Amino acid sequence: MEILVCARRVPDTSENEIELNAAGNDIERDELVYSVNEPDNYAVEEALQIRDRVGGNVTVVTIGGEDDEEILRRELAMGANHAVLVSDDAFSGSDGRGIATILRDFVRKGHYGLILTGVQADDGAAQVGGMLAAMLDYPFASLVNSIAVEDGKLKVSREIEGGNREINEIDLPCVLSIQTGINEPRYVGMRGIRQVASVPIPTLGAAALGVNQSAVGEAAAKVRRVDYFVPALSKEAEMLHGSREENASKVLELVAAKGGLK
Repeated sequence: MEILVCARRVPDTSENEIELNAAGNDIERDELVYSVNEPDNYAVEEALQIRDRVGGNVTVVTIGGEDDEEILRRELAMGANHAVLVSDDAFSGSDGRGIATILRDFVRKGHYGLILTGVQADDGAAQVGGMLAAMLDYPFASLVNSIAVEDGKLKVSREIEGGNREINEIDLPCVLSIQTGINEPRYVGMRGIRQVASVPIPTLGAAALGVNQSAVGEAAAKVRRVDYFVPALSKEAEMLHGSREENASKVLELVAAKGGLK
């Protein structure tokens, strides 16, 4: 099976203190530490496990610039067979629909039976996977937390409201958005990264993919970031700074005081 995973390089929230820039219209990015988007990393691991069970190849693609090669090399070190950087000045400022349009044209250049994205890979909007599937006219499932290959089809489990699971059979080719926790991504050490440091990573632009440049980029974006702000601390909020046991006891006291315990 030929599997494509769409990955993205994002600020690592565990390594950064996120602050607004002076204009208040974005976060301050100059000193940020970046890493692969966590749900995308789970998607890569799931692709590798499927490949190991049924055979085939795993290709990881990202849209970005030269710095984004670092996550592609990480996924190669993880075990992906191929990696491709999609990069062009014309793509700058694309919204979710623009990103999906670029990925659609990339998919049409290959022969992928299964396309995986992270459940949230687009500033939290969780839209690229569904848009990509619609543009390709492929079946789509989101919040997928289990995949089984059976007789040329997939049986997928989805996480739905109330902690319940929904199981569906889905035809190939298809697009799935992968939920975090579906697996345990394998560890990638420096030795593995060094081994792929010199592996050539092809770069494809708008012309190579046949992308209609009027449909992508900032000028074509229908969704624009207007403002960033830090939510004001509610007067009702109380920060607890004790030990786990002390905080648990305090929470019970607060709930009881509000009439939540009888």
